[in-house]
Amino acid sequence: MEFFETLKGCKSIQESLTLLSSYIQITPKIQKAIDFATQAHKDQYRKSGEPYIIHPICVAGIVAFFGGDEAMICSSLLHDVVEDTHFSLQEVEAEFGYEVAQIVDALTKIIELRDENIPQGIPNTKMLSSALSFRKVLLASIKDIRAIFIKICDRLHNMLTLESLSEEKQKKISEETLVVYAPIAYRLGISSIKNELEDRSFYYLFKEEYKRIESFLGENRLVLEGKLEQFVTKLKNLLMQEGFGEEDFEIQHRLKRPYSIYLKMQRKGVGVEEILDLLAVRVIVRSEIDCYKVLGVVHLHLKPIVARFKDYIALPKENGYQTIHTTLFDESTIFEVQIRTFDMQKSAEYGLAAHWKYKMGNQISLDWLSNIEYKDQNIAEFYELVKSDLYKEDIAVFSPRGDVYSLPSGAVALDFAYAVHTELGDKAIGAYVNNQKVSLLERLKSGDIVRIVTGEERGLRSSWIDIVKTSKAKNNLRISCQNKLKEINNKITLQILRTLFNFNKSKEQITDCIERLGLKSILSCEGIKELSKNLVESFRKEGSLFTRLRYLNWEIKKYEIENLKILSHKPIDGVLYDYCCYPKQGDELMGLLENDKVIVHHRLCEKAKIEDKTKMVFVDWVGKVSEKYKVIVLLEDTKGSLARFLSDLAKLDCNLVGISYKGYKDQFFTHFEVVLESGDRNIKELKNTLINKYKIVEFQNLKDAYH
Repeated sequence: MEFFETLKGCKSIQESLTLLSSYIQITPKIQKAIDFATQAHKDQYRKSGEPYIIHPICVAGIVAFFGGDEAMICSSLLHDVVEDTHFSLQEVEAEFGYEVAQIVDALTKIIELRDENIPQGIPNTKMLSSALSFRKVLLASIKDIRAIFIKICDRLHNMLTLESLSEEKQKKISEETLVVYAPIAYRLGISSIKNELEDRSFYYLFKEEYKRIESFLGENRLVLEGKLEQFVTKLKNLLMQEGFGEEDFEIQHRLKRPYSIYLKMQRKGVGVEEILDLLAVRVIVRSEIDCYKVLGVVHLHLKPIVARFKDYIALPKENGYQTIHTTLFDESTIFEVQIRTFDMQKSAEYGLAAHWKYKMGNQISLDWLSNIEYKDQNIAEFYELVKSDLYKEDIAVFSPRGDVYSLPSGAVALDFAYAVHTELGDKAIGAYVNNQKVSLLERLKSGDIVRIVTGEERGLRSSWIDIVKTSKAKNNLRISCQNKLKEINNKITLQILRTLFNFNKSKEQITDCIERLGLKSILSCEGIKELSKNLVESFRKEGSLFTRLRYLNWEIKKYEIENLKILSHKPIDGVLYDYCCYPKQGDELMGLLENDKVIVHHRLCEKAKIEDKTKMVFVDWVGKVSEKYKVIVLLEDTKGSLARFLSDLAKLDCNLVGISYKGYKDQFFTHFEVVLESGDRNIKELKNTLINKYKIVEFQNLKDAYH
């Protein structure tokens, strides 16, 4: 967009003020905000050496271009004042009013982390600060969507002026932009900003790939544009032959964007020269019925690829996007054709901002904002959940009554259940898709009609957390599994104690004693020992002479068999594993006592029933359990690249737990996902070694699903 290039060229205060005034009248209040911000930032400079005040003025210019009101312009000018200067939010409110102060508060970056749960394993407090700020903006936006829009404009100007930062910061900011801010711009329907954020981020993250695509387009530009011109002429003649007047439509054409081409290369695993559909044409008409007339014309006279036809006019996307997409063959060349009205064009370019700029009705659903689950999450969990909710590819599915629900690509029936209502998700036991009975993990497609079957028996599994796609489903499953594990832990603790005391004490007696002594039911080696010790002392004090004698020399014995430690008051002569849950090193265990042998199960095993008469002992792994890490790596598409990577992991003393090869539509590349154990090696050193040799997209500590 020409405006963005003009914006990027603003290098002085006067140039930025001229830009701002060309899109909005400078009212006394806006002038006051300009003067206030200029004074507040007077001794501050950006990394490029330019006066800092240029940044907030340019952000205000972007907001003005997209039709922002006076309060939004003032908030944009003041958005860094509270964090970066000595002025307080109260002073901003006193000078500019409550409305402006509230937006500024949402936009103020968080630099104090005292009150937040800073997770282990993420040493980068800068990322935490960014994620915390992001959470605050999201929550404030539920009340006032203008805050998140200004935040997007702030990020856009940062991306336009990123060249002055170090390469490390460029990549860090670009990755966050690509996986969080560009998808938010998409959710708000603002394709012009989304496209700019994506292409800028792509340039800084993968410069070689970007240059290769640009080089190919440059070398073939004349040929490609020639094909476009010929196709546009043919299309124009066809429409006029079928009764359209020259003033009734407009045809735009372009080469596809570098990032869009790169995504297609990754999904198909091909080079840029093998991408066939680089050419895109847009037909803009006056009315919706004209859109379908144009569709009829192009399908009658040209060869459509039916599998790639999408009608977003009849079924708009959640972000309000309406356009018919079709793909056509013409003289051995593939063209992507979009058909929309002039109003749809404005809505697609400006999205939510069309509401302000053109006073158009707001057709955008903001349900995704209020549906984001954040209440009980620490910041790392929240950040991951939100990223998973910002998928660019959505599908539309129907309830039996015909209600439309927008879900991320790859969503399953259980995602749909939680999208309808939390209680429906919690009680779901099965589903019907298009009248066919399926499991709750059935992957959905656009157009599916989904009916959820409910029941009292909840069959939810902790392993499903990694299968569902929406944050609402993930969060509710996690809470369900945590509650289930807590309930199981309490049952196991009680049965271990009853077994230790030979069931001489009833369940009620032991429970009452624990409560009266104020003891905590901690299911751990030391916890069981402490509980037992306190109970023995209590029984001695309160019991008869016979009871005191019985517990005189009472103690728990600790056994180590294979790689397990076991607490028992009786001899243990072996360990057996049942063939149902296959617990692996690090999983939480429970031990059932049968004839002096311990039957080991995973603590969340569905087969192992804990009843009043079940004899149990405490069982756990011996020694330190190696922590598991998930590594997402982008490998070259060459023979032996995976083998070399795995060989290097072996040399670094890493134990490979699992590997998968996937191309996720919510990510910006096709990648390998590897789960490994690091042994005693310094994890930071391991991470740096891999990053220096490979394109590591993600490296994170992998906790068990039920944590």
